[in-house]
Amino acid sequence: MPGLVSVKTPPHGSQTPIRPESDRSESGDPISNSPAIRRPTSPSTSTSRAKPSPDRKKMSPPEKSGLDKSSLDNPNLGPFLLKLARDAIASGEGLDKGLEYALRAAKSFEKCVVDNEPNLDLAMSLHVLAAIYCSLGRFEEAAPVLERAIKVPEVSRGADHALAAFSGYMQLGDTHSMLGQLDRSIECYKEGLKIQREALGENDPRVAETCRYLAEAHVQAVQFDEAENLCKKTLEIHRVHSPPASLEEAADRRLMALICEAKEGYESALEHLVLARMAMIANGQENEVAAIDVSIGNMYLSLSRFDEAVFSYQKALTVFKSSKGDSHPSVASVFVRLADLYYKTGKLRESRSYSENALRIYASPLPETAVEEIASGMTEISAIYELFDEPEEALKLLEESIKLLEDKPGQQITIAGIQARIGVMFYVVGRYEESWSSFENAVAKLRANGERKSAFFGVVLNQMGLAGVQLFKIDEAAELFEEAREILERECGPYHQETLGVYSNLAATYDAMGRIEDAIEILQYVLKLREENLGTANPDFDDEKKRLTELLKESGRSRNKEAKSLENFIDPHTRRTKKETSRKWSGFGLRS
Repeated sequence: MPGLVSVKTPPHGSQTPIRPESDRSESGDPISNSPAIRRPTSPSTSTSRAKPSPDRKKMSPPEKSGLDKSSLDNPNLGPFLLKLARDAIASGEGLDKGLEYALRAAKSFEKCVVDNEPNLDLAMSLHVLAAIYCSLGRFEEAAPVLERAIKVPEVSRGADHALAAFSGYMQLGDTHSMLGQLDRSIECYKEGLKIQREALGENDPRVAETCRYLAEAHVQAVQFDEAENLCKKTLEIHRVHSPPASLEEAADRRLMALICEAKEGYESALEHLVLARMAMIANGQENEVAAIDVSIGNMYLSLSRFDEAVFSYQKALTVFKSSKGDSHPSVASVFVRLADLYYKTGKLRESRSYSENALRIYASPLPETAVEEIASGMTEISAIYELFDEPEEALKLLEESIKLLEDKPGQQITIAGIQARIGVMFYVVGRYEESWSSFENAVAKLRANGERKSAFFGVVLNQMGLAGVQLFKIDEAAELFEEAREILERECGPYHQETLGVYSNLAATYDAMGRIEDAIEILQYVLKLREENLGTANPDFDDEKKRLTELLKESGRSRNKEAKSLENFIDPHTRRTKKETSRKWSGFGLRS
């Protein structure tokens, strides 16, 4: 069988390369692993991608008379057209010409199917066609092509069919990811991993690579438990098949550190990073060692070990300046971390100086700098300006970040996170109409991109509900609180502080709507949860008890009282100060 193409979208949403047929057929692997997924927050290293062969001979396109519809049932035409499609791309003739040939090749293979037998050449041509669509940024058209492709092979027929199915599912997962549809993307990766495991066994090194690939997707979707289980499996496989202190193990440990950090396991994260650093030193990877030093500094900062954090950041800064230059974005990223550290230690002059130095680099980026990296840096600096009580400057940076990302595929969830932060900022300064509008845009994007089940989505709904209360959109606010409660109960559990806050907000809203019994029922439930989890000596318990007592008195006097102000009932923990709000949103997974 001709080598199947499993084309993946490269990091940062750039155009998808088309692999020449020889790249796959010469490998001899029955199931190939997927290259690392494009996630700027992932600590794992990227695998190299095959490039079109530069010495491919340029072929002249056939005459139009030779490509009429009557010739599509010629069994020799499909392979010829597919070769022309690849040659058109490799020779620089153009994606549009390659697309024309690939479309005709797929039609020819389809017409030549005999007795409904699965035709792997058809699957291959569909993979190439979808890859060209992705390279043109037409991801919506690529997805249905790949959905057709995964229906062609029958896995039970052997390794070739398994490879075709695996490649199709992984490529479809990448396409959904570029469209921001993370839930559908993860389902495709799971199917691909299932096929690969059945073909190769549980402990093949290529299975480990796909496990890490899927783990990175779970990290981006804020599904850290699933990511951790997959990463543990990857480490187990690499311990067996890779030498000690291998690059593969280092990549696994960096990803595991990211997961542990997200779950607030900073000591465990630090342990994984130290081991990854040792592996990188053993392999002579100086720049990767510096990148790990930045991550180690982040862990020390989270543990309030400030002197050790400064030492780690300065080590990384020295390496980045010497190897990449003073104006490289890696240098700017360390400046941002130092600015954050010095603010937390009360050295405001140093904090502002490092922030301004980072901004100067992002304002005049090097030509090869990805816009996603610039947007991420500006978003982090905006959080520091919020701490400096300069909301206008912070808003300016966030809006500039959105402009940089709005035309980039796969960035809709990141944009939604930034819009949610803007909504919080507007809420804190009392600009409730603008806050509502920002949250509305963020929620619409999150719904459209399959994020309606995440804890982050629940938090955004709660914040939008608070803005609705201030605008006297009580019915809409109640609906938002109810949806947020359902999500946070499922994702975080009833005892989580965010869930308890939503309970309190919903009780207050029910009270304002005249639904006294519903409000009392919720507050009684909240009191029970707080007592079980925090104890009766906790001030939150006293606040809830006073609110419940007041409601019970009101209920005893009149069931039909007029709606009263929510100011005395909204959960005090949701009315944060500017500094508290900045900390919350800057640390809630706003990077992709």
